[in-house]
Amino acid sequence: MSLHAFVDESRRNNTYLLAAAIVDPGELTKLRKLLMGLRMPNQRELHFKKETPARRKQILSALTPAAVHVDIYLACCRRGEERARQNCVARLTDEVLKAGVTRLVFDSREVRDDHDLLTIRTALGKSAWGTGLFYEHLPSENDPLLWIADIVAWCYGAGGDWLRRVQPLMGDVIDMRAP
Repeated sequence: MSLHAFVDESRRNNTYLLAAAIVDPGELTKLRKLLMGLRMPNQRELHFKKETPARRKQILSALTPAAVHVDIYLACCRRGEERARQNCVARLTDEVLKAGVTRLVFDSREVRDDHDLLTIRTALGKSAWGTGLFYEHLPSENDPLLWIADIVAWCYGAGGDWLRRVQPLMGDVIDMRAP
């Protein structure tokens, strides 16, 4: 089956979080419409860090029944945030190939996007063209499905009641931090 993955990041202290929202193509339009409808007037995108607690609860209540799951990749930032990210991106690339993802979309970090592209190409190796994996970076306002990864990463990092509330959307947690 062909799946799509939408990826965003977060950081909590020395832990880097990379969240990948995995979506079936049949759900893309419905989820985009739902997310667009959750914006406030004149709001270009949902960014969970900027929302009030009441809005966060409202957004989560609307989103948790959705047919989507979000995998979280955790890495230690002590040796640098970019290094932690690239370790997560390499593992994510392997995992999405196994899951049947054919489109991988990252929230753009502009000039730093090239780091991801190099890591993905390296992870794919010589078989890059044969995998059928299409990957790209987009600004978060260009695809509302990137907001799902942002929401789940924020809630996971916040912990407590926010982690409890986001559980229906949670997939696997891949912890790559050294013990």
